[in-house]
Amino acid sequence: MPFWIGAIGGYPALGTRVLVMALAAMALNFLLGFTGVLSFGHAAYFGLGAYGVGMTIRYLTPDTLLGILVGVVAGTLAAAVIGALIVRLRGVYFAMATIAFGQVFYFIAFTWNSVTGGDDGLSGWHRMPIRLGAYTIDIFSDERLFYYFVLACFAISVTLMAAILRSPFGHTLLAIRENEKRARFLGLPIEWHIWLSFVISCFFVSLAGTLFALLNNFADPHGLRWDQSGDFVIMAVLGGMRSFWGPLIGAAIFVVVQDFISSRTENWMSFIGLLFILVVVFFPRGVLGVLDRRGRS
Repeated sequence: MPFWIGAIGGYPALGTRVLVMALAAMALNFLLGFTGVLSFGHAAYFGLGAYGVGMTIRYLTPDTLLGILVGVVAGTLAAAVIGALIVRLRGVYFAMATIAFGQVFYFIAFTWNSVTGGDDGLSGWHRMPIRLGAYTIDIFSDERLFYYFVLACFAISVTLMAAILRSPFGHTLLAIRENEKRARFLGLPIEWHIWLSFVISCFFVSLAGTLFALLNNFADPHGLRWDQSGDFVIMAVLGGMRSFWGPLIGAAIFVVVQDFISSRTENWMSFIGLLFILVVVFFPRGVLGVLDRRGRS
């Protein structure tokens, strides 16, 4: 992508942003599309990952890999605790609970000015070159190298997600999605499976948050807000939430359209909203669902 994106009016960082948002959308879809549980609070763990890597590099040590590890651990641990508190809720109650807990993290980041930078965000840091013994990968000055670093993280993550979904655990999640009552009658521990699915999903979305912060060399409270979670849901539905690669297609469309329209008008959200409505009304299975149906016919 870095070699041809300029030919269509793009830039390397746009390709990197597509990968990061695709990872976040696919992580959400692990819970939404394959477990059947809707969360509007995934931005909380996305933001925790972003602040985790930023605060590690700024306050502890200028180590990119360690910062990623701290951000992912912070987001995953928070998800494990919160998931245990809300795992028995269903439907709109689960979704509202995820929003509520997400907003708690948002207001902490917004008001803790001395540490998080408050509304101005966490600045004064940047991603550092990765040193592997005698070799150094300069992901700071070379945007293409950073793109390939993100691509490697994305590839490993989606491979792990695919392996989990093909495992007996993944098939159990599909059974819960299709008919939770029948799965419960079969003796399956429903709450445990949903909790673990929630934690796995938040693990990958936290990783996406760390990469997003490294892309921008910045972290701000907006990454923790519920509307950021709404963007992830839109990407998943836009591409097709019942398919594994659908959120990738949805994220690519969302990010590219957002970048193109926002450079021309401040009302870009209206166009995104209209596009989302059209897809939901006329293509409820998403873009990939439509393409798959045409391919079969």
